[in-house]
Amino acid sequence: MNLKQILVALAISFCLPFIAQAQSPEEKIKALGLELPEVGTPMGTYVKWRQVGNTLYLAGNGPDVFGKVGADLTVEEGYQAARETGIEILAVLKAATGGDLSRIKQFVKVLGMVNSAPDFTKHPAVINGFSDLMVEVFGEAGKHARSAVGVAALPNDIAVEIEVIVELKD
Repeated sequence: MNLKQILVALAISFCLPFIAQAQSPEEKIKALGLELPEVGTPMGTYVKWRQVGNTLYLAGNGPDVFGKVGADLTVEEGYQAARETGIEILAVLKAATGGDLSRIKQFVKVLGMVNSAPDFTKHPAVINGFSDLMVEVFGEAGKHARSAVGVAALPNDIAVEIEVIVELKD
């Protein structure tokens, strides 16, 4: 390599992290090859989200994956179910922010519930499917405080249910 090629390679390696950070959440979603679904109507007497000040509270969301992790589903299948739930939550967040995910300042708290077999103990590994996706899309702002718990049952036997609290920008 000549000096010019070395300098170009150094400039690219130095700038790539900044370019990646400059991408909007929507651009990152597109780069990941994800398509956000339409936000469905609630299954009961509640709303999909509620905004109080700059805080957005999302109702629980779940995937179209059914069964108990540790009995009917593997940890990997549970991880994918949590990731699928993350895609649904991205769609709800997009609707709640008027179509602009850049309005999200940071994720604050996540509650991940895993429909699990009685002796299953790897709940955090399952909910990482959601957490990893939020960091892929939002970077540091996607990191959050989190609880990952096992439950005896979830509505309609869904594999996971996830609740989210985010802070919006002023």
